[in-house]
Amino acid sequence: MPQIRILTEAELRQFVTLDVETIDAIEAAFLALATKPVAMPEIMRLDIPEHRGEVDVKTAYVPGLSGFAIKVSPGFFDNPKLGLPSVNGLMMLLSARTGLVEALFLDNGYLTDVRTAAAGAVAARQLAREDASVAAIFGAGVQARLQLQALALVRPIREARIWARDGARAEQVAAGLSAELGLSVTAVAGGRDAVDGADIVVTTTPSETPILMADWLQPGQHVTAMGSDAEHKNEVEPAALARADLYVADSLKQTRRLGELHHAIAAGLIAADAAFPELGAIVAGLAGGRTSREAITIADLTGTGVQDTAIATLAHARSLSGDRGTPFAT
Repeated sequence: MPQIRILTEAELRQFVTLDVETIDAIEAAFLALATKPVAMPEIMRLDIPEHRGEVDVKTAYVPGLSGFAIKVSPGFFDNPKLGLPSVNGLMMLLSARTGLVEALFLDNGYLTDVRTAAAGAVAARQLAREDASVAAIFGAGVQARLQLQALALVRPIREARIWARDGARAEQVAAGLSAELGLSVTAVAGGRDAVDGADIVVTTTPSETPILMADWLQPGQHVTAMGSDAEHKNEVEPAALARADLYVADSLKQTRRLGELHHAIAAGLIAADAAFPELGAIVAGLAGGRTSREAITIADLTGTGVQDTAIATLAHARSLSGDRGTPFAT
């Protein structure tokens, strides 16, 4: 008799963590996107502007995986004023053979947080200098913390700077990360201060106006922009993309429509049909990555359905091996 395994956020946090295996699973998803006939429809999004809300629905079928995920991901960015998290949601894992629901993850966005941080680690692993040791993080939310944790798993990070519009929040996050990771993490007063001398810069905000300026960038830096996952969001000054030695998309079709690239095209700085490599092609060795220590590289991560299918598949496998969650007969 078919069963659905239901898992809560609290249960998932016990065995799905940001670790090297998780990063490898997300990297494999990018590889599949470049090398297999993946079915990944466009993101469906519902906007609720009066409450700074949006709801994204993502999915992808990856040949070779036994299941596929459908994710519903609300982001309501005034929620912190109400004492609530900005991101919420759930995932379903369905059988790729029968279409039956195999698992329901009531994760409140936790799996999305983990897979997004893992994608940042993949970008850094593929594009940042191997000796990159100083990180600059823009933002002071959940993803800001996770992105630094992810970087520390793939590069020898020894120092980090946190910048956020809420300086007190940045101070709090910096203190927490210093204790947790054993690194020198400090809050800085300005974005330029954070970028100066950094090897890796990660932007993690829902900003609708640029917070990272082109003339702040220095030779040898890598930038991962992961907040611009809707047309109205824009963290990186468009001129920065034109200045970069290498621009890389998670999905070029998506970034032309709603990523940082979308804004550079709208500004007339980059042609609408300009060709750029995708992260999966670099993972697969089908496209070149960093060409020199002095190159400036930018990864534009808008979030892909293959990442959701990958993290849901990993969570399901771990739940079965440990007999986690609550099985329900259907």
